[in-house]
This record gives sequence, C-alpha cells and structure tokens, in this order.
Amino acid sequence: MSDLPALLVVFPIFASIVVLLAGLARSRTGWPIAALASVVQVGMALVLGSRGFGDEPVRYVVGGFTAPYGIELVVDGLSATMVVLVAVVSLGVLGYARTAGPRSNPFYATYLLLVAGLTGMSVTGDVFNMYVFLEITGLAAYALVASGKGGRSALAALKYLLVGTFGASLFLLGIGYAYVATGTLNMNDLSAQLAAVGYTSPLVRVAFGLLVVGLFVKIAVFPLHTWQPAAYAGAPDTVSGLISALVSTVSAYALIRIVFSVFTVDFLAANPFARNVLMAGAAVSIVVGSLLAVSQSEIKRLLAYSSVSQFGLIIGAVAVANGTALTGAAIHLVGHAIMKGGLFLTAGLVASTTGARTVDEFEGLGEYLPVGAGSFCVLALAMVGVPPTIGFVGKWYIALGAVEAQAWPLAVVILSSTLLTLAYFARLIERMYFREPVATSSSVETAESKVAIDVATDGTGTPPSMGMWATVVAAAVLAVVLGAAAFEYGQLLEPTIEHLLT
Repeated sequence: MSDLPALLVVFPIFASIVVLLAGLARSRTGWPIAALASVVQVGMALVLGSRGFGDEPVRYVVGGFTAPYGIELVVDGLSATMVVLVAVVSLGVLGYARTAGPRSNPFYATYLLLVAGLTGMSVTGDVFNMYVFLEITGLAAYALVASGKGGRSALAALKYLLVGTFGASLFLLGIGYAYVATGTLNMNDLSAQLAAVGYTSPLVRVAFGLLVVGLFVKIAVFPLHTWQPAAYAGAPDTVSGLISALVSTVSAYALIRIVFSVFTVDFLAANPFARNVLMAGAAVSIVVGSLLAVSQSEIKRLLAYSSVSQFGLIIGAVAVANGTALTGAAIHLVGHAIMKGGLFLTAGLVASTTGARTVDEFEGLGEYLPVGAGSFCVLALAMVGVPPTIGFVGKWYIALGAVEAQAWPLAVVILSSTLLTLAYFARLIERMYFREPVATSSSVETAESKVAIDVATDGTGTPPSMGMWATVVAAAVLAVVLGAAAFEYGQLLEPTIEHLLT
C-alpha cells in the first residue's frame, strides 16, 4: 500500500514548519521554500491523481488500523481532481505572489497550511477528519485574509471568522447526530449504517440538514454568503485569487461527498423535501447572486457575488442527482477555480498597474493595458459560458442533467444564468473596449503614458512582474484549452460518478 495519500497531506504541513523556522534565521526566505514545496506537491498530486481514475479508488488506512476503526484516506477520480487542482492552482498563485505579496514567512507558512487543509478535505474518508481539515482550512483562510494592510482586511477576516465558525459548528453538530444514529464516522460504514437506521429517521434527517447547511455557509450559498464579498474584497489580491479559486470549490466537493458518499441518492429519493430545498437554494443563489453582482461598482465585490451565483449551479447539480449533472458539477468546479481565480488575479494586476478598482475605472483599459484587458475578457466570456471554453461545457452538462431529470424550473434558471452572468460582465467588456480611457488628474495626453505616471507618481501602482503576467495569461489560456479536454475528462470520470450514484 502506497503512503502517497498521507504524504500529500503531511508534506505541506512539514513545509509550513520549515518556512517558519527559516524565517527565524533569515526573513523573506518563505517564497523559494514555498515554491519548491509546491512543485513537489504538484508532482505527488499528479502521480496520485493518475492512480485515482481507475475502476477502484486508492485507499490508505492511517497507522494500519483497519477501517472503519482507523482513519481512511480515499482517492477516486473526483478527489484526484481536487488534489491536482489544489496543487496546481496554489503553485500558479505563488508565481503571482512573489511580486504582488504579501512576502513574509508567516504568510507563506499559512499559505502552505491552507494547501494541507484543502488536500486533507479532498482525500479523507472519515467525516470527523473532514471537519478537522475544514477547520484547518478555515483558520488558515482567516489569517490570510487578515494579512492585508489596514483595517478593512482585519474587519473582513473577523466577519469571515465569525460566520465560518458558525458554519463549522453546524457541520460538527451534524456529525454528532450521525454518530449517535450509527456509532461510526467512516464514510463507507456510515453510509451502510444510515441505510440500516432508515432515511426517514429524525436523527438522520437532522444530521443531513446540519451537515448541508454548515457546508452552505462555507460555499457561500445565498443567504449564507455574507462573509464572502467582504473577505474577497478586503483581502490582498493574491489571497483573493487563492481563496476564490479553492476554498469554496473544495467545500462544494465536500458537499458532493457528504450527499452521495454518505447519505446517497436513496436518501434524496426518500426525502423529496431535502431535494426541493437544494433546488430552491440553487435557484435563489443563481438569480440573487447575479442581481447583486450587477449592482456592484467595485470589481472584487462584483466577482465575489458572481461566485455566489456560480456555486448555485453546483448546488443545482447536486439536487438533480444524476450522472450528467454530477459530471457537469465536477467540470464546473475545475473551470470555476481557473476562471474566478484568474479574474481576481487579473483584477489585482490591473489595480497594481493603474490603480483601477471600480467598473468605471476600467474604461479604455483595452487601449492602454491590452494584455491585461484581453486576459480579463477571455476569462469573463468563459465565465458566461461562451463556447469552446470550460465554462460552457460545465453549464451544458448541468443543464442537460436537469432536463434529463425533468426538473424544468431549475433547467430554466440554469439556462438563464448565462444571460444573468453576461449582464454584469458585459458592462466591463463594454467599458474596456468601447469607451475612451479615464482622464487623469495630470491631463495625460496619451493612454500609454497613464500607466507610467500611475506607477511613478501616485504610489498605488506596482510594475507587474513576469510571474504576474504569466499567471493571468495562463489562466485565460487554460479556460479555453480545458474546454476542449472537458468532454474526455467527463468520460474518465464515469466510473467515479457511477460509484457515487449506486
């Protein structure tokens, strides 16, 4: 039995400690150590991921204790996708962070701790350890949000802490009810015991409700989303890109795992009310999230509310509960991580170069920052769902799954989400390419000189590094390239999806 699943979780924790110790001897040594650790993490994730797409998942029992008494790690096609996604995105964002900052050793140590928590959530086969890794992820995310300068970051982190702790407490309480009903915490054993107790048992229903609502808070499903706009807008640009790409994504993966690996589709069939609540939550998040995004003037808050809408699609796929919709959910999780993380990082690059952080300040951006504007435009169109991007493929599968299930109201909302998403991104694209650049206070004669003056004189500009440019351009390219590969990925995922639904 390979130790690789355990090493994938332990290694970033060890690297985090090394970064902290190195900081005691010499400050600003965190980035090269974190970068080296992230490269190793990507290598291990790719090796383990290649093994996860088989007919049987990779299983590892910690300490040699036989499941269900021991702690089990499980890697199938879906969890393999998550560990590779976490490793690759975190490495990409590190390339951006070298210049964009923050640059302290404690920041990079916390960064690696977040990677460990997200990886642990992805591979654990035990519900209590999912809670443990959920808390590690949360604590690291709170600290990263607070790493920005000024009171706004601190206030955003405090709000995130309070709401996130509430969600985690509900999740833990749900685990307690499930344990009282079954006497086990291993997901496979828990699934069998819940079926024996009966899906209509009050204990089982309460456990499901608490677990799902707790994860709704972490995913930021409306109206439990209030922490997200403040956290994303108040955090440093590097942190906004990282947590927007990964934290809610892995929490949504956890929801899929809880609903289908623990409670199974039979629970949803026996409790139509639970399915209806999921559908209602999905529809409301899609619509209200989009409407709130349209009303925003600050770019990062607009993108934050967009995430509320986009994760409504994942909740809709969970409610539909068929193979087509779940395949779409997996594709959309990957696509959203690339697209939304890329959008936040591009917005940060634009802000550090020109000082533009509002919708109106993006006027004429295509003229004086063509690469930045082009990357943002490609990622925005991918988020809308324009073919052949990965955003289109994910939405197509989810909508098709809703049609197959004859969930017509949800299908209409999912299809209309494209227009809703276009409503707020079209404003930005129109301003970038069809309006003149905003006049500067120093009466700059040419658009090209605006960048140089902002960087040189107003103190808000930071010349972007090659790593920053490479990261945002790579995200835009991946949004298109992964669209072409998404259908083949869906076929590779079929054994995992079939296992989840049986």
